[in-house]
Formats: sequence, C-alpha cells, structure tokens
Amino acid sequence: MRKVVHVSTGHRPRDARILGKEALSLARAGYEVSYLVPAAQSETVGGVGIVPLARPRGRLRRFTASTWGAWRAALQEKASVYHLHDPALIPAGLLLKLAGKRVIYDAHEDLTGQVLGKYWIPRPLRRVVSWCSGLMLGLAGRCFDGVVVARPQLARRFPARKTVVVENFPRLEEIAVAEAIPYPERPRWVYYAGGISVARGAVEMVEAMSLLPASLGAKLRLAGAPERESVLETMQQTPGWEHVAFLGWQNREQVAAELARARIGLVLLHPIPNYLGDGHPTKLMEYMAAGLPVIVTDLPLMRETVEEAGCGMVIPVQDAAALAEAIQWMLEHPEEAEARGRRGQQAVRERHNWDIEKRKLLELYARWA
Repeated sequence: MRKVVHVSTGHRPRDARILGKEALSLARAGYEVSYLVPAAQSETVGGVGIVPLARPRGRLRRFTASTWGAWRAALQEKASVYHLHDPALIPAGLLLKLAGKRVIYDAHEDLTGQVLGKYWIPRPLRRVVSWCSGLMLGLAGRCFDGVVVARPQLARRFPARKTVVVENFPRLEEIAVAEAIPYPERPRWVYYAGGISVARGAVEMVEAMSLLPASLGAKLRLAGAPERESVLETMQQTPGWEHVAFLGWQNREQVAAELARARIGLVLLHPIPNYLGDGHPTKLMEYMAAGLPVIVTDLPLMRETVEEAGCGMVIPVQDAAALAEAIQWMLEHPEEAEARGRRGQQAVRERHNWDIEKRKLLELYARWA
C-alpha cells in the first residue's frame, strides 16, 4: 500500500496544493506518488512523477471524455490509493471502488455554493446544478474511503469518521522570501495574486488607484488570470488602470519575487456563499507568510485572523475609497506597516502553516499502511 496516484483534469501540473503540498509531502514520507494531470510532458518533481493526460477542450468534455480518459490512465498506474481532486472525477472514483481500489476525494471549494456564481451556467439552472452537485458529493462521502477538505465548513457535508480538514496553509520553507528587499527600500507596490473576478474585488482595486495622491507613486501589481475577458475589459475602462501593471498568470517563483518587493497584499473578497465559510483564504496566508501587511474586506474569518494577528487593516466590502485610504496610510507609515507584516509572519510560523496540516493528511493515509 505504498503507491498513491493524485488525479485532476482541472488543475495545473504545478498546482500549489496538489503537487506542492500534498503529493510532495506523501513522497517525502516514503510513498511512491504519481500525479495524473493535463500536461505537456512527463517529468519528475521532488520524487513525484507527473503523468500527462489529454487537455480537455471545453467544460463539457471535462465531465465526459476527459473523465473516462483519466479513469483509464489511473487504472494503468496500478496504485492502491487514488486521490481525486475534481467533482468531475467522482464517477471515475466510483468505478475505481468497484475495481477494489481505495479512493480519497479532496474538496478544495464549496461546490454547491460555488456553482451558484458560475456565469457559464444559465441562471435558471444554477440551483438545479447546485442540488445535483450536493447529491454527487453525498455519494462520494458514502462510497469513498476518505475525504480531505480544505476548510472546516466543508467537513459538515461528509461523514465525520472518514473526513479530515487539511487547510491550504503555506509551507514553512516559503515563509522566508529569498533575497527580500528591506521593507523601507521597496517600491510602492500594492500586490494581488490569484483569480481575477468582480467577486474578488478586481474593480475596486483599480478604482482605488485613481483616488490616491499622485505624489505617493503607488502602483498596483496584478497577477492572475481573469475569470472571463469581460472582467479585464471592465478593469481597463475603470479610472486608475494607468496605475496598474497587469502581469498575467505567475508561477510560484515569480510570485515569490513579487512578494519580496511589494509593500502591501490585497484580499478583497465579496460576501458570496463560497467566501463566507470558515476557511482561511490561501492568498491571505501567503501574504502573511512573506511578511506583507494586508488589507482585507470585512468578512468574519478574515477580520478575526487579521485582528488577532495585528497584521493589517480591515475595510468595508466594495469600498474603493476606504481601500485607497488604507493603502495611503500604509505607504505613509512604513514602520508600522512593516511591523504589521512581521506580526503576520509570526502568526503563520506558530499557527497557520503546512507543517501542522500535513500531519493530518499523513494520519489519514496511515490508516491503511
């Protein structure tokens, strides 16, 4: 029972949670680990073998041809445990169970709440799709051998005896940003990395830049892929875009380089169901790990985390003026901003890190060792 296969048709080969945390942690614990994912070529990363799957063309194919292709490729691996990372793979997991395999389902997000905000699902169908998603998750919980969830709220949907909460906290080795510029010498960069959407505060980020005094010389560094082209078009037409450097998607090394130079990290989530749970946003933890002071919107868990650690500022949701005021204060008070960043980094070292979370993952696997 030493061979483990992680499978995803919807994530990247270098996914931070799947490869960078879970698969590598299992490999370092002595398991033989493969990761089946749409990729250009085979490679080995830290002892984890990347096995390429065909890239799905369109969302519908992810739930049909790509799912069955992943199932066939998974069977060829002849592993004892299959760790699935997409709802679309639940039918494949059921077939693997029929073949006598152990199967773990990894719930990264609140699927039933998430589909309610999917623009590509016709609005009249969203509640039906959400209900059907709940049935699929319930089936996975009953039939699979284990469930890993990224947030405590998600655990309530699955049987407690087989479910573990493994939050997506930073690895301790990521906390010290290599070659970081001393804080007072950094350019006046405000940084955001992640999915770019209206619900993640994309529009107010840009608008806030137009409200700052020109003498500050502030620049918004925006890294990530837009949810859809219209979001980027809206941002480009919003006052303040001339103060934005749009970087596109960045890999882990590029993000680390930006964190080593930025002064502020932004997490501006709106109060939609998927963001109102009790899990810590990944980007918030990564900013804190890098020693950046943060500005977050007033959602319950983010307020609690930031106020407990004393690592940033909390502003009202969708308030560009309040965001501009918070940015200006931090840029004009660099000593206090740096101190807040240090306090956030200390909180990650003590409470919010992957070294603590990975033990729960390894304990789940140890049940069958």
